[in-house]
Amino acid sequence: MPTPPESSPSSALEPENKTAAEVVYEGALPRIQRSMLVLAFLLPLVASFWLSWRTGLGLALGCAVAYLNFFWLKRGVEGLADRIVNAGQPRSGKGIVARFLLRYVLMGLAAYGILTVSPASLYGLLAGLFLPVAAIACEAAHEAYVALARGL
Repeated sequence: MPTPPESSPSSALEPENKTAAEVVYEGALPRIQRSMLVLAFLLPLVASFWLSWRTGLGLALGCAVAYLNFFWLKRGVEGLADRIVNAGQPRSGKGIVARFLLRYVLMGLAAYGILTVSPASLYGLLAGLFLPVAAIACEAAHEAYVALARGL
């Protein structure tokens, strides 16, 4: 009688039959990141055309800082989770803390630099920092559409 193939430890933790909702939620983070990139490209163009090029430039910088902040926050959370899971191995948390603080230093420097050049651009920068909120709103709309389309 053949022996069943051995499963890896990670596959033993994951259920084999995923529900439709789990499949949708599993792809939420990559969709949010893609939405952020698309919005970071489109919104400054619209702001430049509709308001002014300085506001559009500030918005582009704010979007870039917000995306970096989101990316570093994601890596920081993954690093902390990895540190908790692998508690038996001594690892330094100084890099995680340094990246956490660097995010706020970067936002402060960008705001200061823009404020000294053009106060109008500061409004764009501050609006750009809300890029993750807009991307999460797009994800919520996507999930609502999928739920209604599938009758969940």
